[in-house]
Amino acid sequence: MRRAMIATLCLMLGMSVLATPAITKEARHSPVVRAQQSQGHSQHLRPQRGRASFYSTRFHGRRMANGQRFNRHSNAAASRTLPLGTRARVKNLENGRTAVVVIQDRGPRLRSRVLDVSPQVATRLGIREQGTAMVEITPLEVPRGGRG
Repeated sequence: MRRAMIATLCLMLGMSVLATPAITKEARHSPVVRAQQSQGHSQHLRPQRGRASFYSTRFHGRRMANGQRFNRHSNAAASRTLPLGTRARVKNLENGRTAVVVIQDRGPRLRSRVLDVSPQVATRLGIREQGTAMVEITPLEVPRGGRG
């Protein structure tokens, strides 16, 4: 029924029905597509690329946006666009290393950055030496009703 409504709307707007994207059977089972279908906020759930940095160890013990205290040994991360509680895979595009993080805070403050990670995750990704790296962030799980 939904597909028929979309086709009718496309015809009314003068758009080709063939232009509407279809999800292939293989893509339907990918974590990102499952997250997009369950949440409905697809603009925030596409893989993102940008520069990531890491928290200073001086933030250890301070409260994050979700109310918990920051632990420098955790897999915590901060994002401006992803909902709190989102699990995401972060891949360092410069060396290929990956890590799974949980979005627990808002940030980073610098607009040129897309993600802040804990020092432990930064070590796992190999960005402690340079301080920043180009990364790709792929959402794996989005909590129900999560808002960013």
